[in-house]
Amino acid sequence: MVIMFVVLLLFGAKKLPELAKGLGKGIREFKKASSEITYEMDRQVEQDEYEKEQARRREHESAEEKPAQAEVEKKSESSAESKA
Repeated sequence: MVIMFVVLLLFGAKKLPELAKGLGKGIREFKKASSEITYEMDRQVEQDEYEKEQARRREHESAEEKPAQAEVEKKSESSAESKA
C-alpha cells in the first residue's frame, strides 16, 4: 500500500495507467522469452537423446553384421582353398 501511494505521488494519476500498461507488456515479453528458451532447451535434449539412440542402433547393427561377415569370409576362404 505504501509503495502504491508513493508511486501515485511521484507519477500522478494520469501516468499510472501508462506505467501499468508498460509493466504488463514487459512481464508478457519476459514470459514469452522464458518459454521460448525452455522449448529450445527441451528440443535440444530430445534431439541429443535421438542421436544417441541412433548411434546405439548403428553400433548394435554393426556388431551383429560382423559375425555374419566373418562366416561369409570363412566360407569363401574354404571354397577358395578347396578349388586350389
